[in-house]
Amino acid sequence: MDDISTSTLWIALLVLIILSAFFSSSETAMMSLNRYRLRHLTKEGHKGARRASDLLDRTDRLIGLILIGNNLANNAAATIASIIGLRLLGDLGVALTPFVLTLGMLLLAEVTPKTLAALYPEKVAFPSAWFLKGLMKVFYPVVWVVNGITNGLLALLHIKPESSGADALSSEELRTVVAEAGAMIPRRHKDMLVSILDLEKVQVEDVMTPRSDIKGIDINDDWSDIVKQLTHAQHTRLLLYRDNIDDAVGFVHARDALRLLSKNQFTKSALLRAVREIYFIPEGTPLNVQLLKFQRNKERIGLVVDEYGDIQGLVTLEDILEEIVGDFTTDQAPAPHEEIVPQPDGSYLVEGSISLRELNKEMSWDFPTDGPKTLNGLILEHLEEIPEANISIRLAGYPLEIIDVKDNMVKTARILPQYKKD
Repeated sequence: MDDISTSTLWIALLVLIILSAFFSSSETAMMSLNRYRLRHLTKEGHKGARRASDLLDRTDRLIGLILIGNNLANNAAATIASIIGLRLLGDLGVALTPFVLTLGMLLLAEVTPKTLAALYPEKVAFPSAWFLKGLMKVFYPVVWVVNGITNGLLALLHIKPESSGADALSSEELRTVVAEAGAMIPRRHKDMLVSILDLEKVQVEDVMTPRSDIKGIDINDDWSDIVKQLTHAQHTRLLLYRDNIDDAVGFVHARDALRLLSKNQFTKSALLRAVREIYFIPEGTPLNVQLLKFQRNKERIGLVVDEYGDIQGLVTLEDILEEIVGDFTTDQAPAPHEEIVPQPDGSYLVEGSISLRELNKEMSWDFPTDGPKTLNGLILEHLEEIPEANISIRLAGYPLEIIDVKDNMVKTARILPQYKKD
């Protein structure tokens, strides 16, 4: 070292600090890359992304290479800095060197480059990947030995580096990714994606038309009444039954009825022959499962039955699609706002038959949905009896007044949302 000038040592020290900064920034940038965006860029043929992806396929080797390079640069810098300190200040310089070098390395080779890499991981990682791939070939024997020892120690802890890089996302994690996508995904599209993920949390009884609201045709009625009901029907598929829904015959499509009418074969017996077999759906079926079953069985409508086989309601393909894309413009059922009537005092008159999920969605309220499905059911569960009118209760934090009770059901209730407790 005596033959090397001090100026040359300064230059060597500066180069080593730059190398240390390179390894520090490379490590942070490579580990900060969005793996899903990286895969997308790789599929698009981005060369820098492909090199970075190859290195990240074996994270243990990449980290081993970076740490080897970083430690070599730091140790060499410490040696050269000690020599410079000795030449400039003697023993005092040697004593001061660790403090001065630590501060310099911390600012120039650690904090600054790592902060920059964390802010712009792709701009740092992709160019760095080209240099790192070259170093991997040069130092591969050393990296292989170091990783062999390291992996042996990890094996004692039953950890396999090859399996630690799995990037599978759970549905909850994917929901968070979608929610935090920002302006990259339009708000409407994000809502649809989240709704698709939420299908597994919603069951058919949450979206079905309740048994009491099913519009069907009693085949035992007079033929003139049946024709009138078919003529004024708002649905393309109608349920036929005998006397009551429990004795359901099947569904008839309006198209089949028109075909019979055009052929002058429109009779009760002909209508019964045109009936299509009923598709039954067990209650408790998640919507994502039922959507696939509708597709697999080429069905669009079905009756929901409980464990005893009793009919509980009716669900259609449209009901499930509305959970994804929102309500369609139809006149088949009253819109939620028609069941929720605002009052001058800030309260709302709400029909007891309204779905709690629809009520919460429409008003951004927090009524529990893990039990009864309707407001009437929730009130009855809370009181454990059929209430009388003009009774006030506090339900799920909301002051509620029962306005009208009929046929053993709460028909209308007044809700004061402004007093919801925290």
